[in-house]
Amino acid sequence: MAAIIAAIRHDHVRITDHADEEAQADHLSFDEVFASVLHGEVIEEYPDDRPFPSCLIYGGTPGDDPIHSVWAYNSDTGWAALITVYRPDPERWLNWRTRRPR
Repeated sequence: MAAIIAAIRHDHVRITDHADEEAQADHLSFDEVFASVLHGEVIEEYPDDRPFPSCLIYGGTPGDDPIHSVWAYNSDTGWAALITVYRPDPERWLNWRTRRPR
């Protein structure tokens, strides 16, 4: 997570088309997304994702609305990629950190 935060602070972020579309659909600005990561926490890790390991981060907007974002990090280049972002559905999440049983 520290590496992703450093990438955000150094403006070494790539945003996928999917993340851009999802942010627009949920009326999220990238400033809100980045702020949510700076004060967020990793709630799931996906070490086998390719081409780079990724993680799901839970954080809040400055107005304390919950945000989930999936990030991948390239340790060779120091760049982070925002894969997707969304406002979590309370029907699918307990306390925004744990998936509800199906």
